[in-house]
Amino acid sequence: MEREAGQAVHLGRSVERADIHVHRPGYAGSLSSHATYGFRLAKYTVEPPSQAMGAVSEPLRDYSKEKPVSDQVFQIYKSLYAYDKKPLDAVDTSSDDGSESYRREHVTFTAGYGNERVVAYVFLPKNGTPPYQTIIYFPGSDAIYQRSDDLQLWRFRYLVKSGRAVVYPIYKGTYSRGDELHSDYPSPTSMWRDHIIYWSKDLGRTIDYIETRKDLDQDKIAYLGFSWGAAEGAILPAVEPRIKTVILVGGGFEFQRTLPEVDAINFAPRMKQPALMINGRYDSFFPVDSLQEPMFQLLGAPAKDKRHLVFDSGHTPPNELLIKETLDWLDHYLGPLK
Repeated sequence: MEREAGQAVHLGRSVERADIHVHRPGYAGSLSSHATYGFRLAKYTVEPPSQAMGAVSEPLRDYSKEKPVSDQVFQIYKSLYAYDKKPLDAVDTSSDDGSESYRREHVTFTAGYGNERVVAYVFLPKNGTPPYQTIIYFPGSDAIYQRSDDLQLWRFRYLVKSGRAVVYPIYKGTYSRGDELHSDYPSPTSMWRDHIIYWSKDLGRTIDYIETRKDLDQDKIAYLGFSWGAAEGAILPAVEPRIKTVILVGGGFEFQRTLPEVDAINFAPRMKQPALMINGRYDSFFPVDSLQEPMFQLLGAPAKDKRHLVFDSGHTPPNELLIKETLDWLDHYLGPLK
């Protein structure tokens, strides 16, 4: 993982991410070298076939040549994300007070589809005053490959220490709710489309649950997405107006194409909440010019309510700078804590 300190540059746009997957589109590959990742050598005992040594190309999107669908068409897409608000039947299955800074609760409630139940972890600060400002977290792509709820606590622990609550839903296809989903790459398939809609409904039901609790402030809810969660952050808040502000860390548009009803380019302009994008300048997963900037430019918030910070780092921005900018943003848009 790359964690370089650096200066932030406010472009009104964005940059990078740290859970390095060398297969990610936009990564230059094993036969290239660069000051930020070096090069690789190999000695073969048997000469490999010529086709194995050829260049591998992947289709890349040029967002400067694409346009979002009309408002009329988008309303049709948006209707796919609606769900019936049946009883939550929420159950608090366990709690843990072992941490000095927070109490962790494990809860489940009825999903917005099928007969499934959403699992969520609620982190309540021990140094705050309820009702707590609440941040809903969407993780990076490692959540897809794990089958236990090994949560990325270090990515949001500072939020709880600041006196805010964090709710961490286990979205369908991730962690203990794993299924046939095996990649965070968008694809033009019904399976990918269905999962985007599942995640939207999981997010909505999570907010439904927040609204039932007196210790969580339903009027001060933020969305924080990291990496993959930041990429999805151009879609999910666009159909969930109860989210008041959005923070996207190490994300951007994706190179792969998908079906229009779940394509981020059609949702970003309809995401009107104040939005902060924090990126790395040398992010090989989400390059600045081709993926970060197009997303930022299309976000639907007024210019004064969106900001893109680019740090001299790789995929994951420097932690100390990330923490400062995130807390300052929340203080401004949700209000300073008592």
